[in-house]
Amino acid sequence: MPELTAWAWTALTLGALVVGLSKAALPGGGTLAAALFALALPAKASTGTLLVLLILGDLFAVWAYRAHADFAVLRRLIPTVLGGVVLGALFMAVASDAVVRRVIAVILLSLIALTLLRRRRPARTDEAVAAGPHRLEAGAFGVLGGFTTMVANAGGPVMSLYFLAMRLSVWAFLGTSAWFFFAVNLVKVPFSVGLGLITADSLMINAVLAPAVIAGALAGRRLAAHMDQAVFEKLVLALTLISAVNLLL
Repeated sequence: MPELTAWAWTALTLGALVVGLSKAALPGGGTLAAALFALALPAKASTGTLLVLLILGDLFAVWAYRAHADFAVLRRLIPTVLGGVVLGALFMAVASDAVVRRVIAVILLSLIALTLLRRRRPARTDEAVAAGPHRLEAGAFGVLGGFTTMVANAGGPVMSLYFLAMRLSVWAFLGTSAWFFFAVNLVKVPFSVGLGLITADSLMINAVLAPAVIAGALAGRRLAAHMDQAVFEKLVLALTLISAVNLLL
């Protein structure tokens, strides 16, 4: 077992709880977990350790919300997200941790500004609302989502903003997000192993933290059952903003 301080284990355990909670109730909050892991472990090592726990949380979320996903939305995202993952892997092989964090922060802050700007525009027709983002805009979100999730497990806020733009209900949002990240995180595993981010030491840490992920997911499932749509959307935006500022600083 890797030797870590009590403070480091506390940060990791809190991060694992946040992983479970974000998967079950608050998409976008997972970047807070990424920040906690980066404080307790070397930046790149934290990425591989966190990825395995994210997949565990994905399994719970897929089981809990399996009947609520909008697979038409997911099919449109597949090509661009895969392209973003490949770009992210290439970028991570050459960029420093500091550069990665700041690039993602700038992307997130730009997307938040875009989302708020869209909401300040005059009300659109029902047909326009139903149509959601244009194809080019959706493609851009897909590339950014794949890129940010590969380089820092920070794709949650990006895709949360896209799913908000699609006007998905709370349950459809959670179901679509669950299937999306389960598939994307599995795709990331070979890249992470190849880059040396997933190791025997990281898997031992995962084994210790797994119960905290499950506890967070169970608590999040109960929270989601009582979540109002307006409150849900505000929480997603707030968590995204906090995550972006944390990465920037």
